[in-house]
Amino acid sequence: MAGSKFIPDRGLTARMVTTMALLGIVYVAFIIALILVGLPWPVVLLIVVGFALFQYFTSDKLTLYAMGAHEVTPEQAPQLHAVVDRLCAMADMPKPRVAVADTDVPNAFATGHSEKNAVVCATTGILRRLEPEELEAVLAHELSHVAHRDVMVMTIAGFLGVVAGFLTQMGLRFAAFGGGGNRNNNGPSPAVIALAVVVVSGVVWALSFLLTRMLSRYRELSADRAAAYLTGRPSALGSALTKITGDMARIPSRDLRQAEPFNAFFFTPAFSKSGFNMGQLIATHPPVEKRLEQLAAISRQLGTGA
Repeated sequence: MAGSKFIPDRGLTARMVTTMALLGIVYVAFIIALILVGLPWPVVLLIVVGFALFQYFTSDKLTLYAMGAHEVTPEQAPQLHAVVDRLCAMADMPKPRVAVADTDVPNAFATGHSEKNAVVCATTGILRRLEPEELEAVLAHELSHVAHRDVMVMTIAGFLGVVAGFLTQMGLRFAAFGGGGNRNNNGPSPAVIALAVVVVSGVVWALSFLLTRMLSRYRELSADRAAAYLTGRPSALGSALTKITGDMARIPSRDLRQAEPFNAFFFTPAFSKSGFNMGQLIATHPPVEKRLEQLAAISRQLGTGA
């Protein structure tokens, strides 16, 4: 965050370093375990390293594509670019690319593995609903993710879960449809190897899931604080949060289900109105009440009442 005027957050930095260190240990153990259960080490390295490089360098493009978002020029979205320009000048940070997602789900997110390829995206739903000062507060929240580099950390942290999930699915399918092979050289049968991969991958997925969710909740509070202090209007962010959360109930379930996989990157999570969701068990965001309480405290501290 060198050069940025967003307030530093040592707690966030410590949590990011700790999360990456723990995930690094899990990552190495994952590779060793896959080799020990019988997968050839060249195959393991190809899968793990291949996924890592692919997700790291294409995360911004994949996220924009999955959300139906597209980059916009200053001529196409002059008001949106003007807000981003003003905030980047206030924060003394490089301007990221700007995108718009054509969906009525009112939200915003930032993605990209570095400041150079970062993208800040707003949905058409949030652009229609928020007042200018509310939109500015939300975009300040998203820009703080870029400045704090926690978008990059979440991208790296998330890939381990993707690999583990992929291997779990492949192992289950192989055990179900192709696991009747014979033992080779008195070793375990293919079905046993497949089930062992499933167990190892499942444990790794659970660990990476827990670690990234813990980091995700804290980084949202940190981004709220940074945005509130940068704009000097914590109540504008609180107003946007309240408005967006309330309007989620009026969004079609189909749209919410499509957006749910990206909750960890959103300003506020999109939960479908039917069925079980992980937000009830392990949330990507802290409770709205906690976020509003923090913003109210900052407002009192600033003495603005704004």
